[in-house]
Amino acid sequence: MDHQSIITSINRHKKQPNLRFRLKRDTETFTNLLFYTLFDIETPVSGNLEILEQQFDNLVDLACWESEKPCKKIWENYVAKLPTILESLNLDAEATVNCDPASLSIEEVYMAYPGFYAIAIYRLAHELYQTGFPLVPRLMTEYAHRQTGVDINPGAQIGKSFHIDHGTGVVIGETAIIKNDVKIYQGVTLGGLYVAKHLQKTKRHPTIEDNVTIYANATILGGETVIGANSVIGGNAWLTASVPPHSTVFHTPEIKIKTLPNV
Repeated sequence: MDHQSIITSINRHKKQPNLRFRLKRDTETFTNLLFYTLFDIETPVSGNLEILEQQFDNLVDLACWESEKPCKKIWENYVAKLPTILESLNLDAEATVNCDPASLSIEEVYMAYPGFYAIAIYRLAHELYQTGFPLVPRLMTEYAHRQTGVDINPGAQIGKSFHIDHGTGVVIGETAIIKNDVKIYQGVTLGGLYVAKHLQKTKRHPTIEDNVTIYANATILGGETVIGANSVIGGNAWLTASVPPHSTVFHTPEIKIKTLPNV
């Protein structure tokens, strides 16, 4: 096959007319500037909001493929919610300071805690997701996933004062509901019992009630699974059924003592 034939063949198989990877790159640029605008004391708010609006308009041009949807109106509604999002994120940071004895200051949480960063990008993405403009929020949380190892779908519903300790390996599915004052540790999965495309519009992921602590590598599955308020889920636990409030669930390891052969 000659060079021109190769080019022709490749072009013939490029079948997605809306697949522009600069959307991914531009979303990451937008996400970074949005984060710094909210938190960095040296990053000006007023001028940056104008830049962010321009960047968002570019994202709309790349990602809003359905012309009947008023995507251009999304930014005005979104920017009005930023103070409330910031207020909520400040509560998340305070929860981390109060929960983690290793934290030296709240500034450390904002700058050095991957769990907080993942929560921040999730909350910023979730508001966009709610508007029916799903691709950019998904790219935002996937960017945070790549940076932190924490995978939070922007469709999840998460209450106030949420704390993720260490972070790596946490997975929170699209229809998960997490209420207030919840703490989870690395490797926790809030997932579905099984994967099937016809379940797309159903609740597939668990509900975590107020003041629940879920320790490392616990797996909680199923849309009907509810973890009652004030419960503690121990490390490595596997749950596919609800537990009542004030429960303690833990995995008991099986210990076998090795018998040495007679010499």
